[in-house]
Amino acid sequence: MNQTIERMTSFIVMDVLERANELQQNGIDVIHLEVGEPDFDMPECIAKAAIEAHKTGVTHYTHSLGDPQLRKAISEFYKTEYNVTVDPDCILVTSGSSPAILMALMLLCNAGDEVIMSNPGYPCYRNFTLACQAEPVCVPLRAECDFQYNIADIREKITDKTRALFVNSPMNPTGTLVNDSVYKELIQLGIPIISDEIYHGLVYNGKASSILEFTDKAFVINGFSKRFAMTGLRLGYLIAPKEYMRSLQILQQNLFICAPSTAQKAGIAALKEARTDVDTMRNIYNERRVYLIDKMRKMGFVIHTEPQGAFYVFCDARKFTSDSYRFAFDILEKAHVGVTPGIDFGTGGEGFIRLSYANSLENIRTAMDRLETYLNNEIQQQAD
Repeated sequence: MNQTIERMTSFIVMDVLERANELQQNGIDVIHLEVGEPDFDMPECIAKAAIEAHKTGVTHYTHSLGDPQLRKAISEFYKTEYNVTVDPDCILVTSGSSPAILMALMLLCNAGDEVIMSNPGYPCYRNFTLACQAEPVCVPLRAECDFQYNIADIREKITDKTRALFVNSPMNPTGTLVNDSVYKELIQLGIPIISDEIYHGLVYNGKASSILEFTDKAFVINGFSKRFAMTGLRLGYLIAPKEYMRSLQILQQNLFICAPSTAQKAGIAALKEARTDVDTMRNIYNERRVYLIDKMRKMGFVIHTEPQGAFYVFCDARKFTSDSYRFAFDILEKAHVGVTPGIDFGTGGEGFIRLSYANSLENIRTAMDRLETYLNNEIQQQAD
């Protein structure tokens, strides 16, 4: 077997989800606060566009870079949203954002090269880097510094093998935003930046800037899953400097051919017609966010920095545990609430748990009651 696979870790949130599903199959009611998936159905205008595409036979291969109409719509969206000009020929439409991450790394890395990423951070960055035969190099994000990137820490990790730096804002798992001043410093480092902006549109405090507002030399990852509740349609995109587009096209043609045709038509509708729907979803997420932060703090969890975006709360649980993996699975088995252990996001996440508020407020309230009962029982058992 390929030894690289042996170096990869499981995506622990999926382990939690799969065990939760087993419990549900046995008749146990589980509340899912582990998964980062919108609980909303996709907006009606998007569904109608997908259905119409099926009805009219738009079920064939598209251009490998993506439907020209969708690439044009993405370009127009970036002009409206960020006041930046993106050439449609610099956009590669993908089957979700994961292929975009993989192809960006394949483009930039040779075997033995290094890719800098945060700890804690999205766990798939590390495993995708390993899949490309490159080495993940982690820089710490500190709770006392609001989980912001520290330029000095990044500089210390740069070597002659460094080929890319991952930036994620709003960040998974912390929900923090990268400050504009940090973006300006990052682009001065002289290394390619892969900016994962998949949670843009789900921001409650402040503004999420795109790295393209500061440079046109970065690689931007984005998509439709989170903002538009389109996870199952598998639609994302990569924006890259023009000189790399032919190489990326070759990768796409060979690995994936093209993104789903009907999903691409739905994506056009999302960008052009779903703004009001997104605003509604964001307001509901915010109500849940405020409630969840308050309840977790009252139970004794520490939230070092309130999430400004995405739909997660990253809670310091070190008052209760030093083993987030065991803690998360114990909560699942005894309280029947799914949470993600912080260790899933790297050693810097140990002692934390991540809760998703992509679930109804009613379910979140019930989950908090169950979690409080669980904690009281554990404390009582320790006292006995």
